[in-house]
Amino acid sequence: MKKTILFIMLMITSFVIRAAEPQSDNTISEKEKAEGWKLLWDGKTTESWRGAKLKTFPENGWIIEDGILKVVKSGGGESTNGGDIVTVKKYKNFELMVDFKITPGANSGIKYFVDTELNKEEGSSIGCEFQILDDDLHPDAKLGVAGNRTCASLYDLISALDDKPMDKEGWNTALIRVNGNHVEHWLNGVKVVEYERSNQMWRALVAYSKYRDWPAFGEAIEGNILLQDHGDEVWFKNIKIREI
Repeated sequence: MKKTILFIMLMITSFVIRAAEPQSDNTISEKEKAEGWKLLWDGKTTESWRGAKLKTFPENGWIIEDGILKVVKSGGGESTNGGDIVTVKKYKNFELMVDFKITPGANSGIKYFVDTELNKEEGSSIGCEFQILDDDLHPDAKLGVAGNRTCASLYDLISALDDKPMDKEGWNTALIRVNGNHVEHWLNGVKVVEYERSNQMWRALVAYSKYRDWPAFGEAIEGNILLQDHGDEVWFKNIKIREI
């Protein structure tokens, strides 16, 4: 009887330990699979991505190392080295999760509703942007209006919460949720931005932003998802999407 009880306890302990084991990077759990999540990056190849102004993945400016997708620091500014990368596929309604890690003073971003046919000559492709920034060390945090260029903000349009849970030295999880015209930005499990597109308020915001010269900015039904090369080293992993 004692041996039976001991055996059962060992089996339960073993199950609990296995259940508590952390999920490997760049994988989809059975629960996530059942919920409709898919990997946008497999942690090893450039499959499903291309340069924003290329038909293939950039030959330089980005490296894959130990399951991490890194923007190489160039010091040359926005999109002057490898350039931005975008998904081959366009997305409409979705939830996007991206783990990111910044280096001191870094600037980058996750853009959505991107049209790579616009702004093809120079600079970054145009789209709504989940800002990635070192708010303490990068000067862009002090520009714009009321902090609308700080990390997790809708860049140059809507400021993220002042008390957002940002880890400057470790990994952070960005979640972008789009359902029709309703959009949310989440950072490390906290909703930091929420807005509606394609209405009078939206157009007023755009009219007082750097995007005022772009017709119907942010009102596309679908678009590419973009990771930005701003000349600073930034790390990405666990890039996942669920279409809704």
